[in-house]
Amino acid sequence: TRSLMAFSAETAGEEAEEEALPGAAGAGGGGEVSSEEWQRWGTSSPLPTVVVSVVRQLLEMESVAGEKMRFGGVGSKLKGDFKDVEDKKHRAVYETLADSDQKLQYYSARQIGCRLLGSRGYLCQKCWLPMEDCMCSKLAPCNLWRGIRFWLYMHPKDFLRQNNTGKLLWQVFGIQAASLCLFGIQEHEDIMWDAFQRSGKEKVSFLYPNKSATPKSVNDLKFDDFTMNAGLQEGGVQHEPLNLVLLDGTWSNSAALYRRLKERWTAIWGEEDIPCISLSMLSASVMHKLRPQPAWDRTCTAAAAAGLLSELHMRPELSAFKLEEQAEAVECSLDILLDALTVRRVRLGRSITRKQRHRRDCI
Repeated sequence: TRSLMAFSAETAGEEAEEEALPGAAGAGGGGEVSSEEWQRWGTSSPLPTVVVSVVRQLLEMESVAGEKMRFGGVGSKLKGDFKDVEDKKHRAVYETLADSDQKLQYYSARQIGCRLLGSRGYLCQKCWLPMEDCMCSKLAPCNLWRGIRFWLYMHPKDFLRQNNTGKLLWQVFGIQAASLCLFGIQEHEDIMWDAFQRSGKEKVSFLYPNKSATPKSVNDLKFDDFTMNAGLQEGGVQHEPLNLVLLDGTWSNSAALYRRLKERWTAIWGEEDIPCISLSMLSASVMHKLRPQPAWDRTCTAAAAAGLLSELHMRPELSAFKLEEQAEAVECSLDILLDALTVRRVRLGRSITRKQRHRRDCI
């Protein structure tokens, strides 16, 4: 019997069509990004200083050039003559950086900065869809059991992607129960790892298949007595939830996400083997209709989260926490996202199916 395994990464290969901005749209007006604007995109974190610096550089170049930046295409890329000027500038800056970590931070911040400026006035800041296709009013919020906390460890190329499904978790459960952490943004990563250290390594697991020396499943997750019997606070002492990390990016980018997590884990706790779990009863996500996965055992981020909640619900000691209802809330949000993307594609005259990208007998 095959054991189905999935980590929570998005489809490999090129980013999907529905992500594209209209060619002449997405003018980056409005000046610098404020903390309030930043947090409206789905995070409670302070605005990262490296993102502030990149945005400021872009606006300064715009001022010198005497023309407005234009963004378009997949990932809110710069367009026109300004693109060539900015490309030379960023390459020059990149070459001055001393080590690979600084280069990664600059790369990530540049991706995020361009997406922030290019999406202004075009994408809804909650659902990341074009405003005319906003689906926010259709989503129903749901409380996540306080014994767990999701972390969306997101690649910057997935930030503000219209077909990204990780965003659904904080739309459904809230930004404290499902927190965004952007790959390569040191301040974001420090917030996440500080939370892990407060909890202790026993309360951290990563949804990523076949990476632990001893393969683990949802049944191997451990919950202490405080979590199970008394909530998370007793006698004035706050007890931390189990941290469940979902890798949110394309399949090709997920390897970089995993390596960085492993490096930080080893640096903090001195262990090479990080606690990864696999799902055993995963069904295909509805999003496969628009985005076929590269293998039969892979799925999108939100579907992986729903599968994890469903498997937790099957543990008798957790059955009272309504985890199945929380899984259904995520699955419902996936249906709503699929409908919104499908309606948009039909309106724009695009295909609503994608070519299958793997063989049926793929292992």
